Order: sequence, then structure tokens, then C-alpha cells
Amino acid sequence: MTELKNDRYLRALAKEPVDVTPVWMMRQAGRYLPEYKATRAEAGDFMSLCKNAELACEVTLQPLRRFDLDAAILFSDILTIPDAMGLGLYFEAGEGPRFKNPITRIEDVKQLPHPDPEGELQYVMNAVRTIRKGLDGAVPLIGFSGSPWTLATYMVEGGSSKAFTKIKKMAFAEPQTLHLLLDKVADSVISYLNAQIKAGAQSVMIFDTWGGVLSPRDYQLFSLQYMHKIVDGLIRENEGRKVPVTLFTKNGGMWLEAIADTGCDAVGLDWTIDIADAKARVGDRVALQGNMDPSMLYAPAPRIEEEVQHILAGFGEGSGHVFNLGHGIHLDVPPENAGVFVEAVHKYSAKYHR
Repeated sequence: MTELKNDRYLRALAKEPVDVTPVWMMRQAGRYLPEYKATRAEAGDFMSLCKNAELACEVTLQPLRRFDLDAAILFSDILTIPDAMGLGLYFEAGEGPRFKNPITRIEDVKQLPHPDPEGELQYVMNAVRTIRKGLDGAVPLIGFSGSPWTLATYMVEGGSSKAFTKIKKMAFAEPQTLHLLLDKVADSVISYLNAQIKAGAQSVMIFDTWGGVLSPRDYQLFSLQYMHKIVDGLIRENEGRKVPVTLFTKNGGMWLEAIADTGCDAVGLDWTIDIADAKARVGDRVALQGNMDPSMLYAPAPRIEEEVQHILAGFGEGSGHVFNLGHGIHLDVPPENAGVFVEAVHKYSAKYHR
């Protein structure tokens, strides 16, 4: 494999010295870029874009041509696993992802297959291989999956939800059904992420988008224990280098210590927690990723720079910080504002790494 020209991101996750704080953005390949919109139009629709390795590679590389980012992230979707399990993923205009065959009873769960990462999900692995080749060692490639709890919310609700009544009804009235589902999904995530690593992903991230809708006890029971199982089951070294794992629970700031206890290498932070507090609580055990409010990218350039400096000062000196937004970049953010953000991280972080 090609030698990495820029390994700041991997070094920061290992808490090794870096010259400046590395930075990338969740959803950095996406709808805020006009070139992405053109490529998606060429593909026809979102899933066709995901399933075309050459076009998925193109949109993964697009933000790297604009910005001095320190990592690329696989262009895909968190719902690839449920789709491969036969739930019939489709996208409703204005409503987001939907499933034709949602999970409603334990018999549905028992019939779920274990998707083959090089079978039904081979298009994802083909994208990973194509992107690694296209990157040519410029920066590391991040693979990812949704968390079992987050995937299960879509599988049971049938799509996006605000109240999560169906899955919470299952959690509290039929917990054995939900635990069987979560266990099956966790096993599928392990094989899926390990296949991404074998195909060339140099780091992996688990997105627990909806873990924050749970109570503390239920978060441990229905979300964290299954992410812990995944961390335990992952390939942690490949191509002669450690493969770091980042766990990100949106609205999970109250559970940082428990997340760090899973054995992950980094904890992702949303913008609702002060990074100085997070570092004081868990920074000696794990690296931290985050955590500027994505809406800050609507601000004028001086305000964006000010916020970057505030977060850098909060983390302070030394390695172990990967700068990111606290969630994905919004689709109507001006691309030039994203450029201001990336440049500011490198410009203002150097003094913390002497």
C-alpha cells in the first residue's frame, strides 16, 4: 500500500505528537458543494451514487481538492446494513429515508439475514478500494457504520422519527425482541467494519446519532453495550499500523466516561459540551474529536476564526484532538466558510504543538 503523506489524523488519535491539530468535517462530501450536486445528478439518485464506486470515490475526493483536510471519509450511508437485510430502503422526497418492511415483531427479527460484506454490501467495499487507490496516500480514509441502536430506530420506526415511540415501546414492552435485533445488527456491523478495514479503511467511526434520546440507564442497556461489543470485535491493526476506533453519540456528553471505558481510541463530541470539561473528564484515556456547532459556519469569517480559537484553547496543549464539527455540515453552508474553518484550525493550532 502507498505510504501516507499526511498522517496527522492517525497520529492525533494515537495521542502522538503532531505539528498542527488535524481537521475534517462530518458530511464533508455532500450537498453544500456544487460539484457534489452535479455528480449526484449524474448518478440519478442518492443510492445509485453510493453504489457506483467511481462516483462515490469522486465525491469523497471533492472536498479534499477544495480544502486542506487531514482525512477522507467513505461516501456511503448508515442504512446500508438494514437495506442489505431486506428492509427495502427508499428515500421519500422531503421525508428522508424510509423502509418498506420495518421490524414489528420478534419473527421479523429472527428472519433477518446476516449480510455478506463482500456479497450484498460489496458495493461499499468496492468504493473503499477505489477511494484508497484514488487518495494515493494523500490522507487516511475513514470507514464508518451507524450504531446498532441508531440503525434499529430506523428499522423499527420505518424511517426517521421525532418521538421514537415504536422502538421505545419495543424496548420497554418487548425488550427481548429489541435485544435480539440489536445483537444481530451488532454482529453485522462488526463484519461490515472489518471488511471495510480489509478493503483499505485506516480508521473507523461509529455514529450513534440517536443514543441521546435514551435515559442514562437505557443508553447503557440498549446502545453502549452493543457499541462495546463492536469495539471488542474489530480488527485493531492492519497494514502494519493501528486502526483507531471513534465512537460518537450525539447528545452523549453526560456519558463520556462510560464511552471511553469501551476501549475505543477516541470519543466524538457534539457542540453541547465544553471541550475543556470533556478533556478533564476523559482526555487522559482517549483522544477527542469535535466540536464546533455546525451552524457556526453561517457566521462571518472572523466569528468562525474566533470560535476555532476558543475550542483550541479549551483543549489546550498537546496531541489527542481531532478538530471537527459537532455534527454534519449543513447543506446550505457557503463552501468558502468551510474553507475559513479548515484554514483557521491549522493556522491557530500550531502554537499548541511546540
